[in-house]
Amino acid sequence: MDRASLLFLLLLIIFDLTAADKIPDLAAESGMIFPLSYSSLPPRVEDLRRHRRILHQSQQLPNAHMKLYDDLLANGYYTTRLLIGTPPQEFALIVDTGSTVTYVPCSTCKHCGKHQDPKFQPELSTTYEAVKCNPDCNCDDDGKLCIYERRYAEMSSSSGVLSEDLISFGNESQLSPQRAVFGCENVETGDLFSQRADGIMGLGRGKLSIVDQLVDKGVIEDSFSLCYGGMEVGGGAMVLGKISPPAGMVFARSDPFRSPYYNIDLKQMHVAGKSLKLNPKVFNGKHGTVLDSGTTYAYFPKEAFNAIKDAVIKEIPSLKRIHGPDPNYDDICFSGAGRDVAEIHNFFPEIAMEFGNHQKLILSPENYLFRHTKVRGAYCLGIFPDRDSTTLLGGIVVRNTLVTYDRENDKLGFLKTNCSDLWRRLASPPDSPAPTSPVTQNKSLNNISPSRSPSPAPSKAPTVDLPGSVFRIGVITFQVSISVNNASMKPNFSEIADFIAHELEIQSSQASLNMHFPLVRLLSITTSGNEYRLKWGIYPPQSSEYISNNTALNIMSLLKENKLRLPGQFGSYKLLEWKAEQKRKQSWWEKHLLGVVVGVMISLLVTSVIVKLALVWRRRQQEEATYEPVSAAVKEQELQPLSSSETSNA
Repeated sequence: MDRASLLFLLLLIIFDLTAADKIPDLAAESGMIFPLSYSSLPPRVEDLRRHRRILHQSQQLPNAHMKLYDDLLANGYYTTRLLIGTPPQEFALIVDTGSTVTYVPCSTCKHCGKHQDPKFQPELSTTYEAVKCNPDCNCDDDGKLCIYERRYAEMSSSSGVLSEDLISFGNESQLSPQRAVFGCENVETGDLFSQRADGIMGLGRGKLSIVDQLVDKGVIEDSFSLCYGGMEVGGGAMVLGKISPPAGMVFARSDPFRSPYYNIDLKQMHVAGKSLKLNPKVFNGKHGTVLDSGTTYAYFPKEAFNAIKDAVIKEIPSLKRIHGPDPNYDDICFSGAGRDVAEIHNFFPEIAMEFGNHQKLILSPENYLFRHTKVRGAYCLGIFPDRDSTTLLGGIVVRNTLVTYDRENDKLGFLKTNCSDLWRRLASPPDSPAPTSPVTQNKSLNNISPSRSPSPAPSKAPTVDLPGSVFRIGVITFQVSISVNNASMKPNFSEIADFIAHELEIQSSQASLNMHFPLVRLLSITTSGNEYRLKWGIYPPQSSEYISNNTALNIMSLLKENKLRLPGQFGSYKLLEWKAEQKRKQSWWEKHLLGVVVGVMISLLVTSVIVKLALVWRRRQQEEATYEPVSAAVKEQELQPLSSSETSNA
């Protein structure tokens, strides 16, 4: 090749690279938004492969957003709702960045637990197809179908047939249903068998991951984001697709060749602004530092754990060390911090994670503490020593944190924000203002503004007048009508209560009570033929006089927008009316007036009785006293000997 040809080729390469740099960046409009809930499943141990794809879309991509189901306090995981098949069958799936396969129990399952939704029935879907045996998969014993098997560190497992069907994201989704491969479970064991959620949504790196499949189809760019709710109010949002990084987001490099999981280059930890002086290599053992939404807590190598624990304890000398809620675990807990979660930052220090680029992610106390379930005002460390050298960061570390998994650019971004508020803004109609929240909104998140379609409003949309941003809701009541197909069939009210509690992210009175959970109770039942009118009440948790602001806002929003839906198994459902009753804060005298009055009355009664008894005793003493005549005989009395001192004085 002559010099002129080489020069021409070099100029062509430079032109191509320059053009690639000028390709416009897709913002949040290209994302798909899903609801979340919190996962307590331990870390996943799977073989994952790196599949890097860079897409350049010529037009705006559709998006989808769905209602969030928050099972954080009740079950310990985040879930999202996916619909599979034609017609669609709905499932609650644990969002897991440590897994690559999405799977649900199949009607053919020989060993599957009882979950919150019915099993998937392939025979009812007109678009279902089992994946035929091919060189790219493991085949069954007959050599006809592709199969999958996943075994996890906590000794649970899932296995079944790989299948393909339409996966859709709810009625509000602008994204058309997409054909995707998922697992149709035939056997599940361990925690997977006993959990309430139906299955797993795999967001890890691998060809079977939902993210990878949608990227391969050109539906989204190679990125997604998760935003987890806080300690007191859960929820959040998930965005599949690329978003423009909000101002203030800090980034950490994620090396896809370092481990098959989403890792970050953690270099140092700081407690209360003081560096722990740990060797950075301590965070780089085995898989390095891994971020996994399928894990609840944080696990550090023993050296780092001890340093963090000792530094935190040193900063809280006024708090008392107590035993944990479960005697089977040696939890590190403290009492004396008060019942108000918003005030725990006054007692516990901030922890900072420093990345390789010297940027820091600040962890507030809610990012490393969990409530003590038996002692009010007590909290426990959600940080534990790891059995191996991997540093594992679970969902607790990123509470109220928007996390962007930018797989295209091999980095993870973090931004502290109110995730519950973010979800409400994402789910609200474009022209409606966001609900007022006591927590300050982060305006930089206005970059995330996908197109939305308004939810259908009930024919009668009750309103409630709430003065200011802080209010006290004592009880929320609502009335529903359920029409059953057969008048002789009585609805199972306990099941309805459980479902309503799950829909509203609270707790039914039939469940094992959690003192921090609002309760739903059946107040009255009236019947007319095959129609049942049920009045329900939502009351504050045992540990409070009021329903918290965020929880009340979430419940009222769901009722106002008529988003409370009961499954068809209960009959046809209709929300008739609802009402939120404010409870005025009582003064000390109002709270204790009855006790004071009763105490005064008892004191007066006791005093009166004592006075009467004293008068009676005195009168009897006077009656018994008689005068002796002069001639009366006097009994001789024995003289007592004088003491020595009396003798000398005499």
